[in-house]
Amino acid sequence: MALSTEQVTNKVLALTRRYSERDYRMADITAVRRGNMESVYPDMFPEGMSRPMIANFVDVAARDIAEVLAPLPSFNCSTPSINSDKAKKFSDKRTIIANNYVEFSGLQTQMYTGADWYLTYGFLPIFVDANFDAKMPHIRIENPMGSYPEFDRFGRCVSFTKKYIKTIRELIVDFPEYENVIVGSLGRDMTDYDTNMELMRYEDADQVVLFLPQRGNLVLRKAKNPIGMLSVVVARRPGLDLDDPRGQFDDVLWAQIARARFSMLAMEAAEKSVQAPLVLPNDVSEFAFGPDSVIRTNNPAGVRRVALELPSGAFTEQQMLEAEMRMGARYPEGRSGNIDASIITGSGVQALLGGFDSQIKAGQQILAETFQKVMELCFHIDQTLFDEDKSMAGIYQGAPYEISYKPSKDIKSDYSIQVRYGVMAGLDPSRALIFSLQALQAGLLSREFVMSELPWSMNVGLEKDRIDIERMRDALSGSIGALTQAIPQMAANGADPSDIIEKIATVIDMKKKGTSIEDAVMEIFKKEEAEEVPVEPEEPMAPEGMQQGAPPQPAPAGPEGQPAGPPPDVASILARLGGGA
Repeated sequence: MALSTEQVTNKVLALTRRYSERDYRMADITAVRRGNMESVYPDMFPEGMSRPMIANFVDVAARDIAEVLAPLPSFNCSTPSINSDKAKKFSDKRTIIANNYVEFSGLQTQMYTGADWYLTYGFLPIFVDANFDAKMPHIRIENPMGSYPEFDRFGRCVSFTKKYIKTIRELIVDFPEYENVIVGSLGRDMTDYDTNMELMRYEDADQVVLFLPQRGNLVLRKAKNPIGMLSVVVARRPGLDLDDPRGQFDDVLWAQIARARFSMLAMEAAEKSVQAPLVLPNDVSEFAFGPDSVIRTNNPAGVRRVALELPSGAFTEQQMLEAEMRMGARYPEGRSGNIDASIITGSGVQALLGGFDSQIKAGQQILAETFQKVMELCFHIDQTLFDEDKSMAGIYQGAPYEISYKPSKDIKSDYSIQVRYGVMAGLDPSRALIFSLQALQAGLLSREFVMSELPWSMNVGLEKDRIDIERMRDALSGSIGALTQAIPQMAANGADPSDIIEKIATVIDMKKKGTSIEDAVMEIFKKEEAEEVPVEPEEPMAPEGMQQGAPPQPAPAGPEGQPAGPPPDVASILARLGGGA
């Protein structure tokens, strides 16, 4: 049963109150990543230094991990009947349709930001919108800030609320029929149209509601949910409390601020040591400042600045803070290229990056399950809202395609799909290649499987054909080279190699003109066609008195002793001889 408007607004208000602490935490991490540390911890910065003097470790680490996590998995629709060609074609077509959803939505580009949000805030909402212009589902990754998902005891998302910040001007443009209410009691002349307001969007399986809390919960839009289910899937980072997921860098902000504080204090100490007052002997009555200045004294050794010693423990503390940050963020030092010189083996590097790989694999597993639900939702929306004949074109696994389909016929309520990152999940391309070559040499995997699991997209069948063609061309070129090396031996044996030399030179000339090696060889080295021999008519049956098996009589001689007709072929002679066998 659908909730009333009052129930929806009360529910949204309760959700915002419940997750207010999380909202403050997310605002702090956002400010730190943007470099506005002084707005979060104003008392930690000395006067005159409002910006940190060190690199933003949290932002650098988040971007690096997100770039490793962002590549998409493979989307494949399988069939239980592996021996049915019809079932294979049905699953292959659904696979192309699913990958077209991904390409149409630009999901790969969105994931570089989405993976960053997932790590930073601890969860990631992914919407599937109905694009009525293109008549297709459109996948959209939403910012977790201001998002309030609600889950049941089975971990299923039952409602989703999103808070948008809009100016009064933007709201009037989108909802001109409510202009007077949006402007408020101050009127048009007294209202600042650039003032921000909160726009709340609530969605569940029954309805979608847009309202303004600051205008007495004014309902701008309310509509029935056309698909009968939520159009959003939420990926949650694992932790102690799934209802309140935490980002990967929530616990290292203080270490980042403390490290920035130490760097500023070190900068201030260095500045004060340079600008320290001068100590002069008593016989100096006047002196000049600046370069090349002269100070007259009988005790030049007594001229110095006041020493301001900087304790060495301050630098040790900075190193300890950096180590704590890396441990809290699970970001190994090897990712920044700073590897201890004593670690020179591959196993040592692998030990440094072990924690990094494990978190990438865990994130990919969670995102794979999320994308599976997203693609099932895409199939459902396409069949429910856009069931008509459509055509699409694009590139799948490096090969162009163009197909026509109708959801009710080609999807047929089969929303199942396999989403997987493969056996090389979490490995960078260089280590993935080394692992695949070792497994291939040990006979654990086939070449086709290794090619399909490599961390880049390719058309395996087309690439195998190209490899076979290259190998055959190399073998053909090697044969031509071997033939060339045989020319001196032919000349030594008294044979005439001029014909072979001429043909090889012709092949080289044809290659210069762009002819492929196989076409050139076929053209030059093809066999000479034998002249067609006319078929001799059948010999009339011998008279009864003629003895069987008698040797054939020679044909009557023509002029100058030549046979009057063409000589009999071998098959005719054997047939005649076989009669006396």
